[in-house]
Amino acid sequence: MMTQFDLTDEQREIQELARRFTADRITPYAGEWDEKHIFPRDTIKQAAELGFAAIYVSEESGGIALGRLEAALIMEAMAYGCPSTSAFISIHNMASWMIDRFGDADVKGRYLPDLVTMERMASYCLTEPGSGSDAAALKTRAVRDGDHYVVAGSKQFISGGGENEVYVTMVRTGEDGPKGISCLVIDKDTPGVSFGANERKLGWHSQPTRQVMFDNVRVPVANRLGAEGEGFRIAMMGLDGGRLNIGACSLGGAQRCLDEAVAYVKDRRQFGKAISEFQNTQFTLADMATELEAARALLYLAAAKVTDNAPDKTRFAAMAKRLATDTGSSVVDRALQLHGGYGYLMDYPIERFWRDLRVHSILEGTNQVMRMIVGRDLLKD
Repeated sequence: MMTQFDLTDEQREIQELARRFTADRITPYAGEWDEKHIFPRDTIKQAAELGFAAIYVSEESGGIALGRLEAALIMEAMAYGCPSTSAFISIHNMASWMIDRFGDADVKGRYLPDLVTMERMASYCLTEPGSGSDAAALKTRAVRDGDHYVVAGSKQFISGGGENEVYVTMVRTGEDGPKGISCLVIDKDTPGVSFGANERKLGWHSQPTRQVMFDNVRVPVANRLGAEGEGFRIAMMGLDGGRLNIGACSLGGAQRCLDEAVAYVKDRRQFGKAISEFQNTQFTLADMATELEAARALLYLAAAKVTDNAPDKTRFAAMAKRLATDTGSSVVDRALQLHGGYGYLMDYPIERFWRDLRVHSILEGTNQVMRMIVGRDLLKD
């Protein structure tokens, strides 16, 4: 019975590979990336050498064709060092997967070789200034003109905006609502593409976030993924995996803070003894560990369902994302509290994780929207 709920030997090898990469290439430098707002392009490209830029891209397209559980293990491991950098790699993977899954041979041949190696990096463009949770209300329009679309509009909160070379973009080609949305691959250097200022954010300082603007940008019809009107379905399928990955990033960050807290309370002395000896401290750590393991178990189950294309995959992805991101933030908050005033200082990593994990309950669909998805699925006929 135990093996049914355990990782396979191959999954453990993948997890250990990601952990070693994180320990060597991410953890020692993440504090500086955060403090100085450094985008670690070279480190991210090194992750691509391990296949981490094309985790669920098919082998035929140069990827390593793993499942969503393996992807979650990788994201969780890298987030132990830096949730911001891990989340950036997740977004690139989402965009690459969309091209592989829905693109024809021509568009895959033009983009995937460079995306797999991260010679070019990709952003996912769905959110707009006026449509966040209500993604089906997006207004960026693409009008057909011969063998091109003319794209006008803007996208908001785009990770990698201005740095990345490729933008997988949801546009309106038809009627209002989800049925009028299509998906285009747009190059950074296309005339009419421009970017806003780098957003000044609470966290996620190791990756740039900008508005992406399209001023009558001519995009070849050959750059469309899927048929006209399939964009919303593509976007939602991508979000199932994205929600798992961002939940995994919360798990990794929270695990790091739990480990930091355990080490700190053993060393910190008050009232003549280590604070680890106080029952209140032990109870707090016990709750943190228990809640983290429960969230991890649900996320791994949801990942298996998404890989298997189970009928309830979207509900489970939403439940897992909600629980993992809320739990992650709660665990980190208690880890900061256990550190006392030192937890508030940048000399310790806790405050960075506290800031980085806060956005996870907002992006990839807010946790309020996750509750809507779950509730509607439970109540459907």
